[in-house]
Amino acid sequence: MISDVKEEIKPSRWWTPSQRWAALVKQREEQVFLLVTLLIGALVGVTVVGFIVLTERFGARIDATVAAAWRRLVVPIVGSLSMGFLLYKYFPDARGSGVPQTKAALFARGGRISLRTVLGKFFCTSGTLASGIPLGREGPSVQVGAGIASLLGRWLGLSPEKIKALIPVGAAAAVAAAFNTPLAAVLFALEEVVGDLHAPVLGSVVLASATSWAMLRLLLGNDPLFKVPQYQLVSPAEFFIYAVLGLLGGLLSVAFTKSLLKLREYFLRLPRKTRWLQPAVGGAVVGIMGWFVPQTLGVGYSYVGHVLNGAMAVRLMVLLLALKLIGVVVSYASGNAGGIFGPALFLGAMLGGAVGSIAHNLFQGHVATAGAYALVGMGTAFAGIVRAPMTSVVMIFEITRDYAVIVPLMISNLVSFFVSSHFQRQPIYEVLAYQDGIHLPSAESRISSGQRRVFQAMRPTTEILTADMTIQDALEKARDSRLEALPLSNERGVAGIVKLATLEKAAADGDSNKKLTDLIEGEEFPHLHADQSLTVALERMGSAGVDALPVVSRADVHKLEGIVALQDVMKLYGFVAQNTPD
Repeated sequence: MISDVKEEIKPSRWWTPSQRWAALVKQREEQVFLLVTLLIGALVGVTVVGFIVLTERFGARIDATVAAAWRRLVVPIVGSLSMGFLLYKYFPDARGSGVPQTKAALFARGGRISLRTVLGKFFCTSGTLASGIPLGREGPSVQVGAGIASLLGRWLGLSPEKIKALIPVGAAAAVAAAFNTPLAAVLFALEEVVGDLHAPVLGSVVLASATSWAMLRLLLGNDPLFKVPQYQLVSPAEFFIYAVLGLLGGLLSVAFTKSLLKLREYFLRLPRKTRWLQPAVGGAVVGIMGWFVPQTLGVGYSYVGHVLNGAMAVRLMVLLLALKLIGVVVSYASGNAGGIFGPALFLGAMLGGAVGSIAHNLFQGHVATAGAYALVGMGTAFAGIVRAPMTSVVMIFEITRDYAVIVPLMISNLVSFFVSSHFQRQPIYEVLAYQDGIHLPSAESRISSGQRRVFQAMRPTTEILTADMTIQDALEKARDSRLEALPLSNERGVAGIVKLATLEKAAADGDSNKKLTDLIEGEEFPHLHADQSLTVALERMGSAGVDALPVVSRADVHKLEGIVALQDVMKLYGFVAQNTPD
């Protein structure tokens, strides 16, 4: 029910502020929000710096790349197994990247990220990455930053809308500190997390990003993430090679995304009690590869630096590209804590370096060195996998501080984004959230904000069928209802919707004593979300051929919040039918 959702986002007792402070917040919420933005930028900046230092120092103490071969095999397995147990037992919301969970907090959970999740994400990701699992720290930093913003907003007693507005603020602060790219952080928060470059929180996002970046410089200096030589375009004919790089980058992005999503879907179908053991599969794959090729361990930023400066052979680039692709896909799909930002940059650098090396050898004097193509390849893979092309362009520009790289980068990014979007229409973060039962709003549903919404016509569900009912019992109940279709529930929650005509047909076929479980076909069923427009509701009723649809939570598709009937919609628009249900 909606009341349950509202209760979920209320702060607990120890979060409740004093009455005097609550009155001040109510009177001067905008000024308080501005101060909170500054505080979030500082806190997130310090936290991400701690994340970087902890990961690097902890990893150096158990660095498998300089140890015996057996350690390169054992450390990833033990690390992933121990972190997998902690994730399963204590921190279930800290698995994976963190970006889909951050978007879920913004759109489906009222801006709520728990303290347990923040702590679990911080320490479990640190342990995972330190053990050599080749995932990134930037995505987890986004969830940690957004979690700090959520916790601070609730602790200070801000309104639910303001708490939700703090989510992209914390995300931007995290990216700014993790990448040392404040402008790209602003674009990522708006382009990917919010999905609107003109979002009202633009000013707050900019302020938090700048503050976090200042903390990074204060604590760790202004060293860029990668040391890149001066870029130069040798010949205009290179633009064609950059377009080819974009094509290959797009195909690589599709292969990465599809294989990761398919394998993750397989792991999610396994019995839930095996969740704690699944990350060890990724650890075993990484350990076996690390036994033979130590360069596959960890996210590999140092090797990206070698490629950017032309210090790696093309054969090793191709080998690392193939092995890292496998390692990242299996590690992420099996449930390890870590992101795909860093791996995307690594894969792009190896691909670009290989293309650049081959082109330079074939057309010496007309093509730049491999480092230039590795640099563009990083942005190309990021644009194709993460689907944030503007963020990609600005990020690479901030890394190089060289305007000359912009044009080839835009060409390659555009081709990669087009190819990736054509063969994999849904962005990776949306599908990852969908696999977890979280239905994030599409761009179209966010644009239609001025339309009337489902929650305005929704009413509590008083009539519901259960999976253990016989078809005869369900038929009798359905005939007493004024609706032609009723929701069906099982042990997980709402599982579908059953038409009166379907029950009558089943009874006529002699199946009256069968259970309704036999009528459940797969995981998909027609449904609505409370924030969708009534236009969508009418379209889905028409497509399903029913006069009512269940309304479910975006955070859990099996959680029933209410029901919307055709008569309810008509009544909202002023047409009262004689047979309007109670």
